[in-house]
Amino acid sequence: MMQAQAEKAAASPLLVVGSVALDTVETNRERREDILGGAACFSCCAASFFSPTRLVGVVGNDFPTAHEDFLRRRGVDLAGLERVPGRTFRWAGRYAADFNTRTTLDTQLNVFETFRPKLPPAWTESPFVFLANIDPVLQLGVLEQVRRPRFSACDTMNFWIGGKRVELLRVLARVDMLLLNDEEARQLSGCASLPAAAKVIAAMGPKAVVIKRGDAGALLFQGGDVFAAPAFPLDGVVDPTGAGDSFAGGFMGCLAGAGDTSPRSVRSAVVAGTVLASFCVEDFSLDRFRTLDQAQIRARLAAYAELLRFEVPRF
Repeated sequence: MMQAQAEKAAASPLLVVGSVALDTVETNRERREDILGGAACFSCCAASFFSPTRLVGVVGNDFPTAHEDFLRRRGVDLAGLERVPGRTFRWAGRYAADFNTRTTLDTQLNVFETFRPKLPPAWTESPFVFLANIDPVLQLGVLEQVRRPRFSACDTMNFWIGGKRVELLRVLARVDMLLLNDEEARQLSGCASLPAAAKVIAAMGPKAVVIKRGDAGALLFQGGDVFAAPAFPLDGVVDPTGAGDSFAGGFMGCLAGAGDTSPRSVRSAVVAGTVLASFCVEDFSLDRFRTLDQAQIRARLAAYAELLRFEVPRF
């Protein structure tokens, strides 16, 4: 454990900017109210197993200090978390029995509606930057504050693709990687084929594109190369909320921890993100990350490698 802590301390820090929320989640078995959520929280917690992590976000004065304590115990630096008068961003959703369909029941932006990210001065030198799913205008504002990051990535959603395409294209011209799901990739590119969609999106600026496909895994398009990472097979899913953000956090944390952005390292980071997402869905909120440790992650990474191992048949 001491070796793992030393390796993490020597890793490059990762800056994450995004939402911090209180979620209400319903499944066919259970309902949980006001549990910790938000893209920045999932991403930071997943990344924190690999690298020092910095969170920039905003909460209201109703945000439980216990949640802050948990994030700090996970090694997340909260110097960029603002606490302002008002209510914290809230989201409520219900999942179908197969977890493939999610219905949003309520969204209350609250203090997140007027959020304008402000980086602590020392964080403007952050070498690795992940811009979670927020308004591309805010993503641009963060990029204006960061000085020459070594590797930057962003997430987006159909709302921004349709409503703020011009601003989103300005972001894509400045980041190294875009992460989005298959529906969003088709909407942004206008292409039905995912390889064709990735090629169109890459022409917009990012050197690499990751297309998340839920329980079908993820596709990495980088230059002329394609890498497919299947989802890790699980006996059951408890709550898929935050799986995509955990994937992104695991991915970026792995890159920052390795301090290497070569194509081989990027492929390894996709696997790391896939494995962290598989842990996320095993419990509600970020609760699985409360008991997760490096030994469990290494064991699942080894199992994942075995899952992909095969010999080319002779014929």
